[in-house]
Amino acid sequence: MTINHRPIGVFDSGVGGLTVLSELYRQLPQESIIYFGDTARLPYGTRSPEEIIQFVREIITWMENQQVKMVVMACNTSNALALEAINGEFSVPILGLILPAARAAVSVGKRIGVIATPATAASQAYRQAMIEVDPTVQVWQVGCPEFVPLIEQNRINDPYTYEVARSYLQPLLQQKIDTLVYGCTHYPLLDSVIRQLLPKTVQIINPAVHVVQSTAQELDLLGLRHTCAPKPTYFCVSGLAQQFRSRSVCWLGHTPQVEQVDLSYLPMSNSLAS
Repeated sequence: MTINHRPIGVFDSGVGGLTVLSELYRQLPQESIIYFGDTARLPYGTRSPEEIIQFVREIITWMENQQVKMVVMACNTSNALALEAINGEFSVPILGLILPAARAAVSVGKRIGVIATPATAASQAYRQAMIEVDPTVQVWQVGCPEFVPLIEQNRINDPYTYEVARSYLQPLLQQKIDTLVYGCTHYPLLDSVIRQLLPKTVQIINPAVHVVQSTAQELDLLGLRHTCAPKPTYFCVSGLAQQFRSRSVCWLGHTPQVEQVDLSYLPMSNSLAS
């Protein structure tokens, strides 16, 4: 298989990365994709940096064994805590969400709120990225530990979810933010809830849109665009396949074929073994 015919690898802790997958379908419809959800170990947002780095190493090792041509981290927590740590360990290009989203946010706002997992918020990764691009912006970050479990349980329209969202957004609204960044790929799935609680003047940044734009640019730069019809997306999870299948159908619009894979018996990738 020539390298440009290889798939793009996309991973997240669960269904949140489907927001990135949908953008890949929209912006890069001819690319084949392998999607991995680390559902046995979610949520990532309350994990330690050491755990996240180990999980990311295992996933990317597995993806290299699947012969992907590029990896998209469809997980802000992984990006915030592991991207720098594993940089240079793998031969495959690895793209994160935070820098593309930070650039997009500072291009439209000066008072920027970020809702994220506790681990991403504590890392200050979004604040640092935005201030590096524009030192004049003000950034407030809120950790939202209940969002991912509520989304994974498909409780988006539950009245309790509205209460939780209101409590997370309140400190940002008090700061009169003009821009809100979804600092977790799960959060666009709550868009209908969040928009009801925000003034219409607040711009919303969905990092999925911007990381896929960066992916397209990187593919062009490396000459890796696929120009033929894509293969069907290959869905894999570390947890129960049926559980992911039933939870993802409402986001995908169809019932995907999902395979459970065990990362604990991985051979070392060539890049890690050398």
